[in-house]
Amino acid sequence: MRESLAEGAHLLRALALFAAGFLVFLVIRGILVPHGFGELGHFRPGALLDSRARPIAFAGRAACEACHGEVVQARTGSKHAGLNCEACHGPLAAHAEDPTAVHPTLPETRTLCPVCHEQNMAKPAGFPQVAAADHAGEEPCGGCHRPHHPEPE
Repeated sequence: MRESLAEGAHLLRALALFAAGFLVFLVIRGILVPHGFGELGHFRPGALLDSRARPIAFAGRAACEACHGEVVQARTGSKHAGLNCEACHGPLAAHAEDPTAVHPTLPETRTLCPVCHEQNMAKPAGFPQVAAADHAGEEPCGGCHRPHHPEPE
């Protein structure tokens, strides 16, 4: 009987070591993991409040189209017709609130257009792609293409 207890002692030590390790894990997890983590899946509920506290930077397509009808007309039938204005022009909520005080800068087409259109094997085959250095040299894309209706004439 004594031998069976001695043999079982190593199991008790292993169990105690496992329990101590688990308690250390729980303490470290309690310190490192933010409160509320896991309530919304892998998201922290406080992240929504953090986002709401930031000022709104984007005006939205409707705000742009309300004042810039000529651009809406120019984009009609274009492959760029589905793009939101702020995808190229950046966040414009401040401009939409006070157009006279905030003047957006026009994007430099030589650097902006290749962000989407630079040749890349990972893009769908039907997507318009160019090797910008070979396609136009140092010329800006806007020299040959109209940004709002870029299809060749």
